[in-house]
Amino acid sequence: MTEVEIGKGKRGRTAYSFDDIAIVPSRRTRDPEEVSVAWQIDAYRFEIPVLAAPMDSVVSPETAIAIGRCGGVGVLNLEGLWTRYDDPDPLLTEVASLDDVAATRRMQEIYAEPIRPELVTALIAKVRAAGVTVAAALSPQRTAQLWKTVVDAGVDLFVIRGTTVSAEHVSGRAEPLNLKQFIYELDVPVIVGGCATYQAALHLMRTGAAGVLVGFGGGASHTTRTVLGVEVPMASAVADVHAARRDYLDESGGRYVHVIADGGVTRSGDVSKAIACGADAVMIGSPLARATDAPGRGYHWGSEAHHGELPRGERMKVGTVGTLEEILLGPSRVSDGSMNFVGALRRAMATTGYSDLKEFQRVEVTVSA
Repeated sequence: MTEVEIGKGKRGRTAYSFDDIAIVPSRRTRDPEEVSVAWQIDAYRFEIPVLAAPMDSVVSPETAIAIGRCGGVGVLNLEGLWTRYDDPDPLLTEVASLDDVAATRRMQEIYAEPIRPELVTALIAKVRAAGVTVAAALSPQRTAQLWKTVVDAGVDLFVIRGTTVSAEHVSGRAEPLNLKQFIYELDVPVIVGGCATYQAALHLMRTGAAGVLVGFGGGASHTTRTVLGVEVPMASAVADVHAARRDYLDESGGRYVHVIADGGVTRSGDVSKAIACGADAVMIGSPLARATDAPGRGYHWGSEAHHGELPRGERMKVGTVGTLEEILLGPSRVSDGSMNFVGALRRAMATTGYSDLKEFQRVEVTVSA
């Protein structure tokens, strides 16, 4: 990777976002109907490579079920309003009605309510009863406290998601989560992240994770770059983690770890670019928050927005464009890439002549920056 001189005492890598790259057509094309966008992680097969991010503005029990029926997976936020309150609807309405000045402080107050294990169990049970795959997320800090409740409730995919997650967290205050031991002893597949570098991803893969989330600081509602100064452009991050997966495949004797792009995917073309860079699937938030049936009521926020000590996100107005099904599967009524994400992916693959996602990871890309 090319390095540039920032100053006499510091050099830095050149890195690229999804906006900086473009997919190159090949000599072959095919019909979009003949393209498969299905993927499988562990024993679970999904017809579309989309995970809805575990954010209260995106995933409610109802939207998790709806996304599952569309062929994707909605990841439940087990630290959200549904695990703190019996009826979160009035609070969701309040969050959407707050002015920008008051929003962060009031959200800190709302999310200060303790998590109730019985509500965690009820939330997972409701989605499981609908007959779709149940995925649920905890932060690394909460995992040790709640993992048994989550597993006993019948979760299918366990997601450990933070701004950044490492396999070597150091703490002088408390015993950190031993990821390798935790994943080894768990009976369900674990997806863990985020990470954004080759080395960090390789260490996470060695813990036994079934999938790795790529990205931090790049989400639409994050202000991590502004608050912490931390961000890695997503095209380069996904490509680096893809390389780590390739090397781990050799190192482990054939164990395939799924790469999931988590951040920077705001338009349908970004899904195609993420997979072209080596992702198996994408985790998206803000595009789905724009659904008329999303719980955010036209607003979008993540857990970083209500952090008790150092908020690094914001509640942002995203508006609405259509239903969840229209955003995922179409039909689209606009030409800005905000609807029919899966249809756009199919057409990009057909235009370049590829028939499945793993083949499409080999497509040529150019740098336009």
